Amino acid sequence: MLLLIIPSIFLVVVLVVAVLGAHRSGRHTDGASYLPESDGGGGSKSSVTNLRWAMPVSARGPAFSLSASPSAPRPGASRPGAPRPGQRSGVRRRRRDSDLLPASATVSFDEERKEADIDGVLGALDRDLVGLVPVKRKVEQIASLLLVDQARNKFGLTAPRPNMHMCFTGPPGTGKTTMAVRMAELLHRLGYLEKGQLIHAMRDDLVGEFVGHTAPKTKRVLERAMGGVLFIDEAYYLYRAADSKDYGQEVIDILLQVMENQRQNLVVILAGYKDRMEEFFTVNPGMRSRIAHHLDFAPYDLDELVSIGQLMLDEASYHLSPAAMGAFRDHVRQQMGLPGFANARSVRNSLDRARLHHAHRLAADAGQRWTRDDLMRLEPDDIVDDDLARTRGPGSPAGAGRSVPPAQ
Repeated sequence: MLLLIIPSIFLVVVLVVAVLGAHRSGRHTDGASYLPESDGGGGSKSSVTNLRWAMPVSARGPAFSLSASPSAPRPGASRPGAPRPGQRSGVRRRRRDSDLLPASATVSFDEERKEADIDGVLGALDRDLVGLVPVKRKVEQIASLLLVDQARNKFGLTAPRPNMHMCFTGPPGTGKTTMAVRMAELLHRLGYLEKGQLIHAMRDDLVGEFVGHTAPKTKRVLERAMGGVLFIDEAYYLYRAADSKDYGQEVIDILLQVMENQRQNLVVILAGYKDRMEEFFTVNPGMRSRIAHHLDFAPYDLDELVSIGQLMLDEASYHLSPAAMGAFRDHVRQQMGLPGFANARSVRNSLDRARLHHAHRLAADAGQRWTRDDLMRLEPDDIVDDDLARTRGPGSPAGAGRSVPPAQ
């Protein structure tokens, strides 16, 4: 009996040892599956990129990089059949090579403009913005450059991707934000930007309040802007030389890196007063060198401001009587000499007050029957600046707040 039991015990021990060894081997195999895959040539570029995301923050160094999308594979993993970085452009180039035009072919820029609806964008720009001829000429040049690049690509003629980072300078109310919206649309229609959305940001949207807060805050804004335009208004407020503990310089450092490394995905437009932007570029020369196009928005003259006011009234289904037109023109002239005048914004505010006075004038006479034209027509008594009237004092005669010297 003992002779039968001993061999049986020995077989059980052997089986247990074998099972434990297999389990341990499987566990090591599972752990190895999280290591970066190799392409057989010393490691793929995507593996190196994914390793960077797997490293702790302290091991990454000072470089700033945007986070991967939520649907991105885990570090080290790759999707079956997905091209590695560097392969994608090669695939597109091979596809273009198969569709290249012969050297004897011709192209028409009229067809190119119609296909991208360039004239529609530029026409909307003319409707939205009065004057600004030098700025509109610059926009037309940028559109022409991208159109010619598209035509060259059809023949296989390649050139470096043009830098489109810009700086808009000028006083408030001169159309900088409107121009940025149209520029984003134009660059999208011409294939320079993938999406063409405009993200408006100021200092408070980018600069954090404590250590470690600025980079994530800036990164979130940049991720929203990718594929479109990031418009930073009053960009000089990012830098505060008097405050050594200010975190604005961290934003500038991040922007410098992204503007250089992500030019194919993002256009940055800085905006503000011309003299302050010049000071900003003086203390941040790296930012100046990354801006390719400087567009200066000059203040509007009186005729342009009156035209802007008429456009605003047309959009709101109002109009000025002949007498009100003269009163409005005199009112705008007087406004232009006041501190804090903001061009089109001040005109809009004046017309909002005129609508308020018009409504009160009509509603005060409850028994009167008003026509459609009465509801649309503004009269001289409606063109009153409450702020100016108050500066005249309580003893001033009615309408003194809007009396101005005769036009020169």
